[in-house]
Amino acid sequence: MSLRLGSIAPDFEAETTTGPIKFHEWIGDSWAVLFSHPGDFTPVCTTELGEVARRAPDFEKRNVKVIGISANGLEDHHAWVKDINEYGGKVAPTNVEFPIIADDDRKISTLYDMLDAQDATNRDAKGLPYTIRTVFVIDPKKIIRLTLAYPASTGRNFDEIIRVIDSLQLGDKYRITTPVNWNKGDDVIVHPSVSNEEAKTLFPDFTIHKPYLRTTPLKVD
Repeated sequence: MSLRLGSIAPDFEAETTTGPIKFHEWIGDSWAVLFSHPGDFTPVCTTELGEVARRAPDFEKRNVKVIGISANGLEDHHAWVKDINEYGGKVAPTNVEFPIIADDDRKISTLYDMLDAQDATNRDAKGLPYTIRTVFVIDPKKIIRLTLAYPASTGRNFDEIIRVIDSLQLGDKYRITTPVNWNKGDDVIVHPSVSNEEAKTLFPDFTIHKPYLRTTPLKVD
């Protein structure tokens, strides 16, 4: 099964560092970020999970739940979290509280097509592939809204992931899209489906640059 934007995120049951979950039930009415990391006790992943832990307030205020996954068991996960918190503390106070899925049989990684088909060094002792750095952003309807895939050698930019979540959430609430390099608070683009007459009511301060390109400030809470 190929997962695309607009696909329903496959449901599953799993053991995690915070207890067993049913994925859709765990998401509930929230947004979710499901992100894979190649393996426990690995350097790039250690920096990433520490960053996600420190950004917990940013995800929480956007109604986003975060959950990690790798092809390791719970015992390794729990031991590794101690390392993440210790190393992360060199940057700022770090406390990993989000769940990490145990997927040593790779069932969920296979379900979400996360396994590395490229890097011959990204393997376990048996030669089985670990995951790449995949990201799925899933909305409250359990629809996949964003996918990203980074190689094992490159850490992710979580500022960018949060930026896209901001764009998606605003686009769901208002009839807008966001331009290149947009950040929350910048002007947005009036959606092409909005007529100029509608725009006068919806976005009184909009500017017409081209018939197909109109921008407007957007004041949000």
